[in-house]
Amino acid sequence: MNLIGNILWCLLGGLASALSWFLAGILWCITIVGIPVGLQCFKFASLSLFPFGKEVVSGGGAPSLLLNIIWLVVTGLPLAAAHALWGCILCLTVIGIPFGLQFFKIARLALMPFGSRIVSTC
Repeated sequence: MNLIGNILWCLLGGLASALSWFLAGILWCITIVGIPVGLQCFKFASLSLFPFGKEVVSGGGAPSLLLNIIWLVVTGLPLAAAHALWGCILCLTVIGIPFGLQFFKIARLALMPFGSRIVSTC
């Protein structure tokens, strides 16, 4: 099921999303100050490419909390809201529920990416 879901996800927009996150990560990493944000963009690219069979594990300490608060204020809330909205729209149909759940997973990561890890569930 994970393989079929990931193939459909890639064909229907996941590849474009992952490439855009990868490009954003490269642009952030050009500056020395933006490297931590760029690394989070690469994390989003990884999850956006193949979200089925992966889980987001939250963690981290005080430094990641501070960076997450800055992230949340600057860009986290709009990203999380957009992904949650797409998740709700997709969950209106039975066929879209698995894809909606993946959008909720990305929305959760969009809220607090610093200190979070993406682990394989397979």
